[in-house]
This record gives sequence, structure tokens and C-alpha cells, in this order.
Amino acid sequence: MNDSLLAQGVQALKVLGLNYAFVLDVSERQAFVRGMFVTVQLALLTIAGSLAAGVALAAALTSGRAWLARPARAFVEVTRNTPTLVQLYCAFLVLNMLITQQLRDWGAGNNPLTPFVWVVIVVSLHKGVFHAEALRAGIEAVPATTLEAARSLGFSQRQLLVRVQLPLAVRFALPSLTNNLVDLVKMTAVASAIAVGDVTYESIMIWSQRDNVLELLLLILLWFGLLTWLVSLAGRWLEQHLRMPGYGQ
Repeated sequence: MNDSLLAQGVQALKVLGLNYAFVLDVSERQAFVRGMFVTVQLALLTIAGSLAAGVALAAALTSGRAWLARPARAFVEVTRNTPTLVQLYCAFLVLNMLITQQLRDWGAGNNPLTPFVWVVIVVSLHKGVFHAEALRAGIEAVPATTLEAARSLGFSQRQLLVRVQLPLAVRFALPSLTNNLVDLVKMTAVASAIAVGDVTYESIMIWSQRDNVLELLLLILLWFGLLTWLVSLAGRWLEQHLRMPGYGQ
């Protein structure tokens, strides 16, 4: 963007009492933009990871096998009833340290799990348990007559889950899943707690050098507002295009 246009924009906002002079500093401007893209990367990876975790947990919860269902239920209860930030600290400050120490003892080199990876893992698993509960409810809402018809065609339990229950459950659970994903995008802000360079962390680094906390917080709110709006828009589009005749009318 032309520096003169940026300068004019900064001056115009200064009249309103807003200090956005940091955008005139190339390094700070690039750091903020880089943080925005890191937030997008976190959102995309955690959306994919949480949905995969949710499907796996939902399958275990509804498997009818105690050796699968009970550990899955315990994991769901512990995960959804403890704060995400505490889970992230436990994973990064405790589990990560143990893994690093064990790799050194084995002479296997450095720990490949970076802070970015830990955020993806922890947030994906945390929100995955909420997806699992939504999908479990959807699976249990599949009419018994539909399941009987599928069994009469010779479907195995795995085929029944993959071809009948999950496709229907996703349609039933889409509003809840969309709500969970919106919350997940906002949840990625915890990455700043372990120095992952997302938009929140980069903003903190900038405002620690300048007196512009309000201005950067407004930008953070706008950026997360845009991302969550896009997720909501995608969710509503899917609801309309995957709507089943006779349901939700």
C-alpha cells in the first residue's frame, strides 16, 4: 500500500483520537499482518483437527463397546470441564518438557513439537469433544427404521456408521457444529499465552512499545469478527444445501 495513503489515513484517525502510527513502521506493520495470517492458519488447522477428533470420539461413544466408550466418555468429561488455557499450559509446560527430556535421553534429537503445534493439538481436542457430543446426539437421532433398512441391506456396523449415521448426524448437528467452530476461531487467541505469533501476540508486542492498546484491540476485534462471520456464513450455506426434506421446516 502507498505510504502516503497510509500516512493520510493515520492522520485522519488521529483527529478522532486513535493512534495507528505503528502501520507507518514497516517492521511493525509486517509483524501485525504476519500475526493475522498465523491466526488464519491456526483457525483452519484447528477446524480440521477438531472435526476429525469429534468424529472419532463420537464413533467411540456410540460404538456400544465399553472398552471404547468408557475412555472416550472420561476424556470428554475431563476435557470439556477444564479451561482451555490450563490444558494448553499443562500440555506445553509439562508434557512438552517430558517429551523433550525423553528424546534427549534417547539421543533422538530435538522435540519436533513447536508451540504452534501444541496450540493446534490442544484446541482441536478441546473443541473436538463438543463436536463429539453434537454428533453423538445426531447419531442417536437417526430413525430406527432407517437403521433397520440399512441392516437389511447387509451393512456392517462400520458401513452403517460411515454411510448412514454420520451423514445424517452431520445434517442434524450442523447448527451446533457451526456454533462450536465459531467459538473455536475465537479460542485460537490462547496461542499468545505460549508466545505463538498470532495476531494477539504480535499486537501485545506492538503496544508494549507504544501507547495504543485501544487501537490494536479494535483491530483484533475486527479481525476475529470477520473470521467468525465467514465461518457462520459457511455454516448457514451448508445448512441450506444439506437440508433434508421434511426436517427443519
